[in-house]
Amino acid sequence: MTSTTPFDDFRSLLATLPAADAAAEDRIRMLFAKADKPKASLGRIEDIAAWLGAWSGRAPPAVNRPLVAIFAGNHGAVRHAVSPRPVAATANAVELCAAGGAAINQVCIANDLGLKVFDLALDIPTGDITEAAALDERGCAATMAFGMEAVAGGADLLCLGDLGVGNSTIAAALCAALFGGKGGDWVGPGSGADAAMMARKVDVIDRALALHGASLGDPLEALRRVGGREFAAICGAILAARMQKIPVLLDGFVATAAAAVLHAANPAALDHCLLASLSPEPGHARAAQKLGLRPLLDFGISHGEGIGAGLAAGLVKAAALTSSGMAAAVRR
Repeated sequence: MTSTTPFDDFRSLLATLPAADAAAEDRIRMLFAKADKPKASLGRIEDIAAWLGAWSGRAPPAVNRPLVAIFAGNHGAVRHAVSPRPVAATANAVELCAAGGAAINQVCIANDLGLKVFDLALDIPTGDITEAAALDERGCAATMAFGMEAVAGGADLLCLGDLGVGNSTIAAALCAALFGGKGGDWVGPGSGADAAMMARKVDVIDRALALHGASLGDPLEALRRVGGREFAAICGAILAARMQKIPVLLDGFVATAAAAVLHAANPAALDHCLLASLSPEPGHARAAQKLGLRPLLDFGISHGEGIGAGLAAGLVKAAALTSSGMAAAVRR
């Protein structure tokens, strides 16, 4: 009798990912070729539109129901003073988003984006990764499944962001587990760490790698051991979007680290994703390079909340309209 584990369904999904719609991409590139403009003069705008069509299956592409999904989680490792903010700041940020007073609310209004914010058991931080796994397998799989529900109400562009005190440390730990190296290779100042705090972040990561090292070769095990709930939920959302033909914009270090889990399991798992924004965290640039992701924006945004993805969504919407609305050249 074959035994099953909570991760089995996700392993099956990762092994059977839908491919891009090459015909739709070709039609969009043909629209640009026929437009009244010099060849390839719109640069990456043409590539963005082609990507949008390839992964939505629509040519010309359209963005009618864009959604920003923010996943908020807390971490047991914060007790090691790896962030200048108290744990309560995560819940406060969620409440601010709900009240319409956060930066992301304004970005969503400006670009006509939907917004969902998910509180992932903020009152129960994950395990301290220096002493135990962040999550057990069942809990991690359940959180991934919960993340998949982000697109249950329908969307045609998914922008993924995060909230979580200390989660830049967790992102660095996850990158170290997936790509190699030690804590010092991946940590950055996060929300304002000084030199002493940076040293504590490095120590937390190195202790976690030493504790869990034997199990980190499996990407999903790395996710549950040194990741967190927002990371697991983002993984689930990326997978659900792939299955439902929804292109994805990734925002910041946390979303990129989560996406790296899927890439480690299947290098084609992120083909429907673009990196919206590059944060100032040095580990983010390094992770993006390893994943082959080139950011659409580089505004030095480290605020979280999916702001970079929300801003990039406006660019994607413009690319879609450009591909469908430009007049064809008159041939003489």
